[in-house]
Amino acid sequence: MTWATRGALAAAVLCMLHAGAAMAEKKYSPGATDTLVKLGQTMPYSGPASAYGTQGRTEVAYFNMLNAAGGINGRKVELLSLDDAYSPPKTVEQTRKLVESEQVLALVNSIGTATNAAVQRYLNTKKVPQLLVSTGATRWNDPAKFPWTTPGFASYSFEGKVYGRHIAAATPNAKIAILWQNDDAGRDYVSGFKEGLGDAVRNVVKEASYEVTDPTVDSQVIQLKSSGADTLFMMATPKFGAQAIRKIAEIGWKPAFYVASVASSRVQTLQPAGLENAKGIVTATALKDPSDPVWANDPAVLAYMKFMRDWYKEGDPLNSGNVFGYTVAQTVEHILRNAGDDLTRENVLKQATTIKNLALPMYLPGVVMNVSPTNYTTVNALRLQRFDGNRWVVFGDPIVVE
Repeated sequence: MTWATRGALAAAVLCMLHAGAAMAEKKYSPGATDTLVKLGQTMPYSGPASAYGTQGRTEVAYFNMLNAAGGINGRKVELLSLDDAYSPPKTVEQTRKLVESEQVLALVNSIGTATNAAVQRYLNTKKVPQLLVSTGATRWNDPAKFPWTTPGFASYSFEGKVYGRHIAAATPNAKIAILWQNDDAGRDYVSGFKEGLGDAVRNVVKEASYEVTDPTVDSQVIQLKSSGADTLFMMATPKFGAQAIRKIAEIGWKPAFYVASVASSRVQTLQPAGLENAKGIVTATALKDPSDPVWANDPAVLAYMKFMRDWYKEGDPLNSGNVFGYTVAQTVEHILRNAGDDLTRENVLKQATTIKNLALPMYLPGVVMNVSPTNYTTVNALRLQRFDGNRWVVFGDPIVVE
């Protein structure tokens, strides 16, 4: 055998060893193979929160688009999106189906505080990632107690701090009133808001809460106006938010008006309230508004609009739920790409909790995602925006909250 032949043979053997090593490096948990990654989620496609179901449809459409282009790292991604009607018992049933029958690799972006809470302990016991849950309750950022659960966006407390900080800086002598929903979400928002006010918390002159079973919040609005407040912070769901905005206009009260993002939807809140009545309202966001002319030629917005036209034709591209769903799907894509061929549940969780300065295309300038193993908080800042009677207009610099 010549030296050349021996060299060729050695090179061939070496290539085979490298190939074998590469194959050996592939690691899979249930839900992952050489050709497929199977994910699951529960969505309220029916029931009282069915309007939020569009978020799940956007995410399914996004992975359909990726699959048509070859998938992620050569694997197709199947997102099984099941209806739980926003009912915790149904969430338990559907989640167990996804884990035990469908054997998904991870749960991603399931909607709702009570619904996610109903399966949080189960998923953590099973060590199945419960990633990017679509709720802002503070309980989702608890890596010590629930390491397999991560939040999908800024906590309600975080957002509340942003409003408090802005009011304390812009109008330190404001007389402040608070309207809030009497539940965990409302308490999170209000506690964060008061923390953000700092010393200006002494300027809170009146608080009023409502129950989700109340027919209206008219009496609460009248109480708050009677307090002499010139600034109002409101945490309400869309129905009650619309009622409050309408009543405030009806009684001629004109406070500086801050509204939690959960009640800032143009379709679900502002239009039912009357767009003219919502003029001047301030809310917070991390995302670009596709209806804002300032982004008319922005490559990220153009790509999003094309995606909606091509892959989710029946969806409203101006619905903020679709913008959010699109961004969440891109976050999941980022996690899976970084996981490479180690598609174990442990590595997927690791990639989801070691994200540094990720600037997703639909984030506003100055907003990035940072997640660490000891702090699962997502975005580092929010931007304020004011409704001008037709659209939301971003103003000021990003407000960073530790």
